[in-house]
Amino acid sequence: MAGVNKVILVGNLGRDPEIRYLDGNIARVSFSLATTDFYKDKAGNRIEQTEWHNIVMWRSLAENAEKLLKKGAQIYLEGRLQTRQWQDKDGLKKNITEIIAETFQLLTKRETNSNFPSTKDQNTNDFDAGNLPY
Repeated sequence: MAGVNKVILVGNLGRDPEIRYLDGNIARVSFSLATTDFYKDKAGNRIEQTEWHNIVMWRSLAENAEKLLKKGAQIYLEGRLQTRQWQDKDGLKKNITEIIAETFQLLTKRETNSNFPSTKDQNTNDFDAGNLPY
């Protein structure tokens, strides 16, 4: 039986998306996304717990994200988990877990004088997971 690797998040961007172009002019964008949960402790106090996620988008999805998303924007995102390993300059092994986004939807209300561009005629889910560069 095949496994399932599916992530669904609703959260706010912690920073503007950073776009880079790799060999072959392949767009890659990354940003952090905050999701917040609330619960009550034993004393009945409301506690806020924020989790930060590393988000990566590729190709036209990345280019759309770079145009449409800004720090603070609320988005709905679907993707999958991926963990990478590498060695830093001191030879220490490092790990990072990222969410490779496959689609997103901007949830922040856009007003006429907003900093967020219009999404009219923008297709944000034209991601083709079969063409990743790894």
